Amino acid sequence: MPKIEELQDLTQQVRRDILRMVHNVNSGHPGGSLGCTEFLVALYNEVMELKEGFDMDGTNEDLFFLSNGHISPVFYSVLARRGYFPIKELSTFRLINSRLQGHPTTHEGLPGVRVASGSLGQGMSVAIGAALAKKLNNDQHLIYSLHGDGELQEGQNWEAIMYAAGNNVDNLISTIDLNGQQIDGATKDVLPMGDIGEKFRVFGWDVLEIKEGNNLEAVINGLKEAKSRTGKGKPVCIIMDTVMGHGVDFMMYTHAWHGKAPNDEQLKTALAQNAETLGDY
Repeated sequence: MPKIEELQDLTQQVRRDILRMVHNVNSGHPGGSLGCTEFLVALYNEVMELKEGFDMDGTNEDLFFLSNGHISPVFYSVLARRGYFPIKELSTFRLINSRLQGHPTTHEGLPGVRVASGSLGQGMSVAIGAALAKKLNNDQHLIYSLHGDGELQEGQNWEAIMYAAGNNVDNLISTIDLNGQQIDGATKDVLPMGDIGEKFRVFGWDVLEIKEGNNLEAVINGLKEAKSRTGKGKPVCIIMDTVMGHGVDFMMYTHAWHGKAPNDEQLKTALAQNAETLGDY
């Protein structure tokens, strides 16, 4: 397993990738990507059990599904730096004929991507289906998924959440990125969600919290705790408090950078706060 210092360096480099990718095409979603960097770095490099290579079946390994697909920059960077495809391909983000579209898709055959996502509210159902397939195949590995807090305003989520608990889908760990922001403003202003963790508990899930979602060690420990709770009759939910735009001071704590790219001067400032560690693409 990588040392924590190595994972910290990777986290910083992933942030640089995110910023440079969206700047290059003046398009994309840096805010949520920066906020979930620790989570995806930890998941792919410390927590999930992965086999060499990639196939769509995903048998005999853990699987991850990104429901809030607009944060594709962080997903692509982590996949590339984990070895799924060449790091230099990050330079093609959102370009015509690129495999790295604004929302992940499968028709381009990008290794690491098993479902098209970004139509919000769909990922929970997909993850549950994959988890049930694991059970039918007697595959003891786990399914992980990530969802935005604003995304939970979509009604299909709650049908799926109810179904998972009612059918004892206990090989599923779904993480909610609780950053309190969505494209039109703060979630409390757009549509207050109340106590999301309590909602999951009432629906029959086992719920835990990661209070420091931008602290790499806290995220690793939280994910490992969630893993220890699987196989006990209930799906597991992680409520993870993060800061949108984390790591770039002028992007933090605001919805303004949900889907806006930095200009040249802003990029320079942002990169100065995230020094190159593993080499830019």
